[in-house]
Amino acid sequence: MPSLTADRARRPRLVPQRSPLQPPILPLWLAVVVAAIAGFFMNLAYPGAGIWPLAFVAVALLILTLIGRRAGGALLVGLVYGAVFFFLLVSWTSRYLGVIPWAALALLEAALTAVAVIPIALAYRWLPRAFPGVVGRLVGLPAVVAALWVGRELLLGSWPYTGFPWARLGMTQSQSPLGTLASWVGVSGLSFLIVFAVAMLVESVRMRLWRRPVALVVPAGVVLVLLVVPAFPTTPAGTMRIGAVQGNGPTGYFDEREPYSVIQAQTDATEPLFDEEMDLLVWPEGGLDYDPFQDASMARRMTMITTRVGAPLLADAATQRGDEYFNTSMLWTQDGTAEQTHDKRYPVPFGEYVPDRDFYNAIVPDLIGLIGREYSHGTNAPLVEVDGIPVGLAICFDVIYDDVIAEGMHGGAQVLVFQTNNADFRGTDENLQQLAFARMRAIETGRSVVNVSTVGTSQMIRPDGTTIASLDADEAGALLEDVELRTGLTAGVVLGPWVQQLLLWGGLGALLFGWWRAGRRL
Repeated sequence: MPSLTADRARRPRLVPQRSPLQPPILPLWLAVVVAAIAGFFMNLAYPGAGIWPLAFVAVALLILTLIGRRAGGALLVGLVYGAVFFFLLVSWTSRYLGVIPWAALALLEAALTAVAVIPIALAYRWLPRAFPGVVGRLVGLPAVVAALWVGRELLLGSWPYTGFPWARLGMTQSQSPLGTLASWVGVSGLSFLIVFAVAMLVESVRMRLWRRPVALVVPAGVVLVLLVVPAFPTTPAGTMRIGAVQGNGPTGYFDEREPYSVIQAQTDATEPLFDEEMDLLVWPEGGLDYDPFQDASMARRMTMITTRVGAPLLADAATQRGDEYFNTSMLWTQDGTAEQTHDKRYPVPFGEYVPDRDFYNAIVPDLIGLIGREYSHGTNAPLVEVDGIPVGLAICFDVIYDDVIAEGMHGGAQVLVFQTNNADFRGTDENLQQLAFARMRAIETGRSVVNVSTVGTSQMIRPDGTTIASLDADEAGALLEDVELRTGLTAGVVLGPWVQQLLLWGGLGALLFGWWRAGRRL
């Protein structure tokens, strides 16, 4: 009689089979072409074209190029997408300094994008095997992909040096019905929701859910919620009468100028406001030729302005304290002093200072030599107080850094004032892109925004993102309006930083867990 052991040995062994990996949807050559188209469409979603629905199309196309792709293919696809997108988006950097700074910035951002899309490609390889059910495919996978997208934005927005958070997906929606979502989840949360909705739609098509109408309830519900959510409520707290002046003076890096020509241009444009009633007068970044704390003539001119308008002047100049230089916003009063100041938190690398100067000077000494003054990073709060009312500040590109805006809001800001100088980018889309970011900050914070530029476009913006008054680019002029004040913090301001961290680490953690679980299911 055969033994039990021998009998078992003769039985066929059940060997677990590896779930087959899904092949890429597109061959690599076609994926590269589609990635380039996605980068082109994504650029069109930002001003000047500002066709915000194309952001969804671009995300969908990029996702299609990554599905089933290995790390090497994803790297190539991401590089092509990033290069096309960033070379178009930041072409304004070549306006005065030429091709080298433009190419350096665009290629750096493209390279970081290429590396950062690899986890998204891996998610499409691992998670369907780890969680093959309808919920895993329709909800879990899109959520992880969207979280990894936000992680990519956070990487580009914080490294190297102080990062470049200029191209966040949520910022494309400042004039769309979806913009109000930023008041609930912040700009990064809005980026997440856009990618989540697109990735869910892609999976719905791949799973042929139109054959099971009940399964379409989830994606349809997500889209409906995204479209109908109102802005997070804040509390009206009166008005502040604010004047804003765009002098259109010679404020560009290479503009020829006579002594005091910048403040003279600002003064001339302010004249229509002389003897008008107002609570605050705002001039743009770089609206002063010299440091009024060092130049007595400049100080006298500013005091004359405050006397004529009967209100303090919020102005900006390069200032020196000891051996350090700062880009300083100051509240100049009628008694000729400015006890309240704010220094720009994030001077622009290679624009306002040169990190690792010796290294870069050895590579492009002619360009580095143009940047003679090294601005230090400010540490004081982005706030001033006007008649007991806190006013939140951001100087130029600081508008794209969440922590600057959040600090002003937590300090009680009832209105936001952004001072900028776009003179080095005349004739480009840079000022319109920055203005869109200012508009999104109004929606996100539930605050009115006064965005004033030396050369335009300057606007006063309501808390819902609509425009109160505007000055076109390349013309001198003045605005004077009763601007609504509000109190209370939106969920986007309070929860925004926590949402970012949750998405960053949650996305990476879910990806690793998916890899582990996929291996266990072999």
